[in-house]
Amino acid sequence: MNTVGPAAGSGSAGGSAAPVRLTSYARGGGCACKIPPGELEAMVAGLLPPPIPGQALDCDEDRLLVGLDDGDDAAVVRTGDGTAVVSTADFFTPVVDDARDWGRIAAANALSDVYAMGGRPLVGLNLLGWPRDVLPAELAGEVLAGALDVARAAGCLVGGGHSIDSPEPLYGMAVTGLADPDRLLRNDAGRPGVPLSLTKPLGVGILNNRHKRTGEVFAHAVAVMAALNDKASAAALEAGAVCATDVTGFGLLGHLHKLARASGVTAVVDAAAVPVLDGARESLRAGYVSGGTRRNLDWVRPHLDAGRAGEDQLQLLADAQTSGGLLIAGEIPGHPVIGELVPAVAGTTLVIR
Repeated sequence: MNTVGPAAGSGSAGGSAAPVRLTSYARGGGCACKIPPGELEAMVAGLLPPPIPGQALDCDEDRLLVGLDDGDDAAVVRTGDGTAVVSTADFFTPVVDDARDWGRIAAANALSDVYAMGGRPLVGLNLLGWPRDVLPAELAGEVLAGALDVARAAGCLVGGGHSIDSPEPLYGMAVTGLADPDRLLRNDAGRPGVPLSLTKPLGVGILNNRHKRTGEVFAHAVAVMAALNDKASAAALEAGAVCATDVTGFGLLGHLHKLARASGVTAVVDAAAVPVLDGARESLRAGYVSGGTRRNLDWVRPHLDAGRAGEDQLQLLADAQTSGGLLIAGEIPGHPVIGELVPAVAGTTLVIR
């Protein structure tokens, strides 16, 4: 348990230490604090000028295999030696109160973007914002130590980074990895007739929201968030998959909408087949739903055929995940098939059955 003495502003008497609830120092938490997907797309819309018919890209642009086009998980640049560099950055406010666990989760989440592209992480740089007049430096050290533990487990070096004095605690990583340019996992490569597999259960957003509001600890949710997606990525490549994304702040429905839209297909989800963490449904019924989850659902509604799915079920499918699993177009041994890609249905990217 994180503790802080009176010198750091705990207000406790006699020098005793009081628990620090890191989640109380931030408005949001984890990937639920992302800028809503619709607003984000509007922000970057002008960064990609429309192509000029008949005019080829210059040599530098041609090396960028994955960029802003479809909001994929990381940028991928082809090098001159037959390899590709995968580059990403991810950070967020505290998703749990335990500093070391927050570091572990944030590192796993940042590394996941490399795995989602079919790459392997090489080196990470810490990105730290810390309210140094409010929270002790020792807690920041715990965050960094937790991240280092996960990076080492991934075989990823950590080489410094950047820090600022900020009003809210922030932590994440910029990660560089390597991939085979001819064996990438992309969100625009889905094809009709291919099943969809999901490698982690949903519900961490709901349980994290309950943790933030009540202080209850859900160790099984922490374990899921801190788990690497390395084996799932390797299994996808072994199975010949070419299309994938990871499920984070935009929820399963948001990330699947982006994948289906980019691939020119419609995604059908078997809601009963989607794995869910213990306690998530009960917590949802008790009202522990984040604003990010509600924004995710509002964003996809115009493109959604919800069938007979109720509002609770839709909110669970739109739940804003932190360090979620990989959503892979392909059948991956050991992981549930939750639906399939079908030919495009006009005006509809998502169908719930």
